[in-house]
Amino acid sequence: MQEKDGSTETITEEVLPLGVPLEERRFWFQRAKAYDPDAIATLPSVYDNPDSAKQYQPRGDWENLHRFNPLARWTWGEEHQLVRKIDLRILIFTCFCFMALELDRANIQQANTDNFLKDLHLTTNDYNLGNTVFKLSFLCAELPSQLVSKWMGPDRWIPLQMMLWSIVASAQYWLSGRTSFLACRSLLGVLQGGFIPDVILYLSYFYKHHELTLRLSWFWTAMSIADILAGFLAYGLLHMRGVEGQAGWRWLFLLEGLLTFLIGVAAVFLMPPGPCQTANWARGKKGWFTAREEEIMVNRVIRDDPSKGSMHNRQPVTPRLLWKSLKDYDLWPLYILGLTFQIPMTPPNQYLTLSLRGLGFDTFQSNLLAIPWTVLHIISMLALAYSAEVFGELTFHSMTSQIWVLPFLIWLVVADVAKTSRWVVWGVITLLLSYPSPHPIQVGWNSRNSNTVRSRTVSAACYNMFVQAGGIISSNIYRKDDAPNYRRGNRTLLGIAVGNIGLYFLTKAYYAWRNKNKDRKWNAMTVEEHHEYLENTTDEGNKRLDFRFAH
Repeated sequence: MQEKDGSTETITEEVLPLGVPLEERRFWFQRAKAYDPDAIATLPSVYDNPDSAKQYQPRGDWENLHRFNPLARWTWGEEHQLVRKIDLRILIFTCFCFMALELDRANIQQANTDNFLKDLHLTTNDYNLGNTVFKLSFLCAELPSQLVSKWMGPDRWIPLQMMLWSIVASAQYWLSGRTSFLACRSLLGVLQGGFIPDVILYLSYFYKHHELTLRLSWFWTAMSIADILAGFLAYGLLHMRGVEGQAGWRWLFLLEGLLTFLIGVAAVFLMPPGPCQTANWARGKKGWFTAREEEIMVNRVIRDDPSKGSMHNRQPVTPRLLWKSLKDYDLWPLYILGLTFQIPMTPPNQYLTLSLRGLGFDTFQSNLLAIPWTVLHIISMLALAYSAEVFGELTFHSMTSQIWVLPFLIWLVVADVAKTSRWVVWGVITLLLSYPSPHPIQVGWNSRNSNTVRSRTVSAACYNMFVQAGGIISSNIYRKDDAPNYRRGNRTLLGIAVGNIGLYFLTKAYYAWRNKNKDRKWNAMTVEEHHEYLENTTDEGNKRLDFRFAH
């Protein structure tokens, strides 16, 4: 029975019925007339069995322990309304934070259209080196940043990160040559590194696994929206060339850096530590959520992933736990995919504005012509992420991006770009870059297959480190002696895309094999042996026999 008293609700010891698991995949566009918002949404979990519940009890200092209640029941109508509220309160602002990251790390592409390299007496190889230095610094900072975030709390570390890197971004106004250019790219990488896994860790406090994948697709949509806005901002800011005798790209760096600093300041007040810690003077004395909403938030998330109660949100990852997470070989296939999957698309993207200038488009046309592919990329990425969750299949959906780029890379290999209509070249590159990115799927996939907070903390950073390492490789594929067609570079990209298709098949085969072995061992055990295993096992995370890998 449930008795409501104001904003609180007490639940008696009577065990109420559970919801139907199939209801879990009811997205708004799937809801038919049979959809019942009053049906129970509390899904079965380990907490419904007394034997397994003891093994998954949250630790005593877990920040949400006072809302943990295995007997809690709620409806689909309540859950969907709450998720929308979380989206409005939590997701939208984190998307703004990601837009700030993208604005400050990618505006060098807009600066390129305003004679940035010429003004600083740099070559395209210097530009490649700058991208390499940035990504290497970004990579090296990933894991330390994630460990700091787990120790301080992402709600504290993320705003501090943003304010620090925005100062460096604005300081690019005073660039004077190759040395200062490389120093700023390195500092930006160090301060921005870890931001993405920090935010992923933060969002995991509020969302279930399948919800996180979809929210991450919107997260990367924010990056693409930032690229679109950057094109329009660049159109206006680059017109400031001559103001105070300075180049337009200097004003671009300065003003966009100041904008992201303000977002960082706002993050101090708009990022609560967790679901039950939203009350303060800036967010209101009562916080953003009622006691009932907090109870639903906490229990829906921990029932989906009981490992989330194993660490509190200010608990550091010790060296022993770090080493244990690093040697988790079951996540290595995803790290390898992170290394290679974006390489075929990155050089055409990095060189797009330079290529457009080389084809005869002026500064402002080049920035505006970079917008259409971004819009198409948003649509294709969201469609791919939703399709992956609707059909419950991750590997082949992720592989779609490699198949998408094959015909366009083949065209770039065989065509004489220098003698082809500039509009045809622009159209081909635009379609290539419109590929459906599997990045949100793979980040969520990595989180699902971690199955512990400490492993998820480390693996998110490791995955992104491999992604950045892939960026370092791709930043050195297009070389000056291969211009303007970059045939050698495009042949390399084509070969990597074909190889990636093979890697996806191998990844699916590996996880299917691991699950088959677990099924064989688990099914060979009696019910009593199951209970004994759950009671006494030393297996943790994804090594448990009752855990299955997503693929």
